[in-house]
Amino acid sequence: MQPKMKWFDHLTINSYWLGINIASAVMTPVLLPYLVVLFMPPEQKNTYLATVRVIGLSVAMLVQPLAGMLSDRNTSRWGRRRPYIFGGALFNILFLAVIGLSSLFSRSHTDGFFGATLGISTAFFVLILGYVLMQISSNFGHGAVQGLIPDLVPENQRGKASGVKAVLELLPVFLVVFIGPLVDAGKIWLVVSIIMAGFLATMLVTLFFVHETPLTEKPTGSLREPALRLVALTVIFVLVSQLAVLLVKQAGVSLTGAGATLGLQIALVGLAGLLAMAGSIFVGVYFGAWVGIGKEARQQQPFIWWVVNRLLFLAAVGSIQGFAQYFLRDVLQLENAATMTTVLLAVVALFLMPSAIFGGALADKMGRKRLIELSGLIAALGTLILLFSRSMPLVIVSGCIIGLGAGLFMAVNWALGTDLAPKKDAGRYLGISNLAGAGAGIVGAGIGGPMADFFNTLQPGLGYIIIFAIYGGLFLISAAVIHRIPVPDFHPVE
Repeated sequence: MQPKMKWFDHLTINSYWLGINIASAVMTPVLLPYLVVLFMPPEQKNTYLATVRVIGLSVAMLVQPLAGMLSDRNTSRWGRRRPYIFGGALFNILFLAVIGLSSLFSRSHTDGFFGATLGISTAFFVLILGYVLMQISSNFGHGAVQGLIPDLVPENQRGKASGVKAVLELLPVFLVVFIGPLVDAGKIWLVVSIIMAGFLATMLVTLFFVHETPLTEKPTGSLREPALRLVALTVIFVLVSQLAVLLVKQAGVSLTGAGATLGLQIALVGLAGLLAMAGSIFVGVYFGAWVGIGKEARQQQPFIWWVVNRLLFLAAVGSIQGFAQYFLRDVLQLENAATMTTVLLAVVALFLMPSAIFGGALADKMGRKRLIELSGLIAALGTLILLFSRSMPLVIVSGCIIGLGAGLFMAVNWALGTDLAPKKDAGRYLGISNLAGAGAGIVGAGIGGPMADFFNTLQPGLGYIIIFAIYGGLFLISAAVIHRIPVPDFHPVE
């Protein structure tokens, strides 16, 4: 019988997830949307927000699995993972400063070199530059930290470890309650400094309290082939998703030019959007994962289906979160949209955290797949309520239901992934799973953002209703595909 780990061990092993998610909880739903509106024309804000995220996440899709693969082979006396976490955190602080500097440059998209050549403001260009550089450094640490649970936690305790991980991923939501008013007040440097402090503190906890056994013998074999496979994986997925964006845009333009009624455009373009998102996920993950994994892919089909399930769910929940501020601004007509977005996220977290904690424990007793299916159905119900929400209390109710499903999913799905990833290559495989992490934004925001702007020009606020309905469809599909994992569900070890 394997020794039972203490709660302190679970917390320290997962501590760097807190720093990563302080950054993502502030950047994605609060800071980036605010800066995009500040730097670029508001009528195209959803498209420009999607542009920033797609460029940055495309970089993340490549860097994270590469970092995981390199950390698998690292023979440092400090362990395989911690040196990457240390270096990644320090460079994160540097590149966050670049994002902070963006507010000091020209905000007119018609002035200067970038306005003349690219049609964007200098400030927007500096924002993209800082965000891309931070995606590189952040994902070096991110790719490495994913290997700590499979490295150090016994299989029959990974549900609990994944539950702790999910809680630390969610805790920053309470912090951003205080961030929202700072963003609305334009105190960008103070917000950036808080993110910097989060990376520094959690990196130090990992460095001094996590004990890794150094790798004594460096794995043989060339890095060239797997690295090229990761490049090909990224290119395939990004090309597939961007082709889907073009097809949806063309469908909308064609119907508008043909004089189609609003109802027909909603039905056809909305269906095209759902097919584009789901199709990008299935095609992109299938070919991308097979290229990224290589000749072992035939034996790793359960892992590939796990990535598909994860990407479907995260594309939906992450995009709802990412467009929440604009929904509150345009549909509910709230002037302090950044503040109210953070209030909404904090209330939702009250439901996310208990479902993550108890979901992780239940996963060790009941198995993974049934709970993952339930999480998709719960999140779809919450999204249905969101479609009819025209007041803040009803938005909060819908968000809390989505939160219940998301908390359950985050704990249980990751436990299943650590079961399926080969232990000796856990960093590489869980890095490849960033097809779901980064791919979620590329698909959900990359396709959803332009769709929202297209429908908002036809009827103000309509775009958010259409894309939220599509995200609800992705939740339902995620619940269905979990049964494609062709292995028996997990059986607990006593």
